Amino acid sequence: MSSVRNIRGAPKSFILFISASVLVVIVATFLSRSWSRLSLISSHIQVPAVIQSAAPRLLSTPSAPVKMSYTKELEVAQLAVQRATQLTKRVFHEKAKGTTSKDDKSPVTIGDFGAQALIISALKHNFPSDEIVAEEEADDLRTDGTLRDTIWDLVSTTKLEDESAEGMLGGAITDVDAMLDVIDLGKSTGGNQGRIWTIDPIDGTKGFLRGGQYAVCLGLMVDGDVKVGVLGCPNLPVDDAAPLTADIGANQTDEGRGVIFSAVLGEGASSRALGTGKLVDGKPISMRPLNEMSQATFCESVEAGHSSHGDQAEIAKKLGITQPSVRMDSQAKYGSIARGAGDVYLRLPVKKTYQEKIWDHAAGDLIVREAGGQVTDIHGKRLDFGVGRTLANNKGVVAAPKDVHGQILSVVKEVLGVN
Repeated sequence: MSSVRNIRGAPKSFILFISASVLVVIVATFLSRSWSRLSLISSHIQVPAVIQSAAPRLLSTPSAPVKMSYTKELEVAQLAVQRATQLTKRVFHEKAKGTTSKDDKSPVTIGDFGAQALIISALKHNFPSDEIVAEEEADDLRTDGTLRDTIWDLVSTTKLEDESAEGMLGGAITDVDAMLDVIDLGKSTGGNQGRIWTIDPIDGTKGFLRGGQYAVCLGLMVDGDVKVGVLGCPNLPVDDAAPLTADIGANQTDEGRGVIFSAVLGEGASSRALGTGKLVDGKPISMRPLNEMSQATFCESVEAGHSSHGDQAEIAKKLGITQPSVRMDSQAKYGSIARGAGDVYLRLPVKKTYQEKIWDHAAGDLIVREAGGQVTDIHGKRLDFGVGRTLANNKGVVAAPKDVHGQILSVVKEVLGVN
């Protein structure tokens, strides 16, 4: 009773201090027990990695914006692309190329299926909850035993020489049936919610078959926005300073070639030599300043059916560009202008109804923007990767250094007669 009387006789300020202290202890205890219960629950429920990594920071700084780190995603993507390019190079050099037909009549090679299987396997090992938008499906392989066995022989024997790098990708696929199931995991419809990877196992299959330029392409979208982009270009020069030449789209399969371009949103772009084991050191890349438009180098598709060569020639003439255009396949064009080997990439629509596939542009779009460029469609709109498996809200592509993009876009609109 004496202690109670002492408290009652104490100053009000002292009583308020004691009450506040008790309240703080009660709240802290409640939060601690609640977080423990959540941790216990999360051990039984598979919570996406993006939520697990963000939760503690969200609780500690609820009003502060959360900057996500994509360090692991970038490393896995680069290693997965590097391993997949090894398979595609084996296919070419061993002359194990085979083609089949798809609805759009584009060629599909053994390398397409094999590279996709290896990439998806690595992604699912590290990010099992992520969705995947990929180009190939395994239906043909389930009915064509010869083609299936040829691909399995390559997939089961292609690995990185560094054990830790190979281990990070999850190692080998267990058997041929698992390979078919893995290939079919790329059927996501895309969209603007959640984490979605987009894969083009061999972009530029005709370039691949002729020994020219092609790319193994991988991008990560989060809520429709591309966050990570990686391009493996086995037939481009390693040297970022090597200029583009007219024969870059021809047979470039000699040794001393092969480069990986990569970017993370807000962190810049880089290039590194393609290896066979762990990643070699990379270096930053950037688009070169274009002080004189007449000296600009245009990049365009080899196939006239992919982009209007006539319109592009007229645009170049109006801009005063005197250099001949360089024609090459695949997103190697994005990588080439990002590191300053070229300057402008145009892909002008040839059919009103055609919709570009997101896997043909996601990685390259980010790499160019992070290298100091700007990428829009012919109407000046940013490419929208969040509406499905195609760029349904866009027509064509105009990629150029930021300082001259507006000038080039204005001429593109004039020639094409669009607003």
